[in-house]
Amino acid sequence: MILGLYNYWVVVVLMMIGFYIVIAQGNLIKKIVGLNIFQTSVFIFYISMAKVDDGTAPILADGISLYSNPLPHVLILTAIVVGIATTAVGLALAVRIKGAYGSIEEGEIQARDNQEC
Repeated sequence: MILGLYNYWVVVVLMMIGFYIVIAQGNLIKKIVGLNIFQTSVFIFYISMAKVDDGTAPILADGISLYSNPLPHVLILTAIVVGIATTAVGLALAVRIKGAYGSIEEGEIQARDNQEC
């Protein structure tokens, strides 16, 4: 039974890896990578939930009674595009932070902000 749900185990492992990277790392680029891993796990989970066993493409034909819903897959394609755009904005912010503070390490940025106050 547990092996039959391997895709959910993959989702949980990827989600925890991404969450750990976001929490444990101080480097902004590593945090962005962790968010992308977390986001990928959500995509896999959503696609796994949308899968219909023995379902076919929603094309009307004789003898087919069980169809897969294409909407979840289309929504995931949209989410992938939004995720790429969000990653690009995050990387652009990291470049600007590097230019302004000379570092992308969270501790160094906070220390420099505390010195300026």
